Amino acid sequence: MSIEVKNITKFYKDQKALNNVSFSLNKGEIVGFLGPNGAGKSTMMKIITGFIPASEGDVLVNDCKVNTNKLAAQKHIGYLPEHNPLYLEMYVKEYLLFNASIYKIAKDEVEKIINKVGLMPEAHKKIKQLSKGYRQRVGLAAALLHNPDVLILDEPTTGLDPNQLIDIRNLIKEIGKNKTVLFSTHIMQEVDAICDRVIIINKGKIIADENLIELKKNQEQVIEVEFDFKIEKQFINTIPHLKFADNVHDTSWLLTFNTSKDMRPSVFDFAHDNGLKTLKLNTKNKNLESLFHELIPK
Repeated sequence: MSIEVKNITKFYKDQKALNNVSFSLNKGEIVGFLGPNGAGKSTMMKIITGFIPASEGDVLVNDCKVNTNKLAAQKHIGYLPEHNPLYLEMYVKEYLLFNASIYKIAKDEVEKIINKVGLMPEAHKKIKQLSKGYRQRVGLAAALLHNPDVLILDEPTTGLDPNQLIDIRNLIKEIGKNKTVLFSTHIMQEVDAICDRVIIINKGKIIADENLIELKKNQEQVIEVEFDFKIEKQFINTIPHLKFADNVHDTSWLLTFNTSKDMRPSVFDFAHDNGLKTLKLNTKNKNLESLFHELIPK
């Protein structure tokens, strides 16, 4: 296993940020790490990278214990933090050469990484002149310089425009073919597009660990409906075969049914019987978004 997290608990004074968290990741997996703000994602990533210590438990990276052999473990890790720390006055190539000197890496490896992440057109610019997307590429290049087996990416697509999102997404997918990637985000569409598996954390505890292919095969039915007036959940719950109802916004609901039968006629009849109009009525496959809303209701 590339990463093994065993019973990790983390306290900040009296606050328990992580509560007995365990999971493992294998080589070649791209795993999405999902959760609301404050769920413990960044804390867990900082513990894996050795940036902060755990209060209890162990993390192993390629069989190296992070808490007792931090430097050996860090040699296997490339890390892009949420707030990508860069020396803005340095030139791109200058900055990467500086990082390479710390790792004692040959200069020609810098050229290879610049090409790999698509930085060649910007290599002779100062970092402060770059767009957010290219700054993220610089951070990724720095994380990849020493050819780590494990890549930890904390919110790498935040603030990117649609074109930059596609570029960074494709780059991560390419990198993940022969590395282990743990990818933290709050954008579920990014996990759907990039990842093989998703781990969902809430209030410091793992509440789901799902293979995305298996999740998409799930026979449960999800219906998205919008009424013309707001309605209480207790009335929604009277619809037959309803497993879960999430009020996603005002008069809009995401309804999960434990049957493969088309339940749209039943939802339409429910609206008619209660004097409501249906402004939108769509059926969807059971997906990551519905799972997230089911596990972490608003």
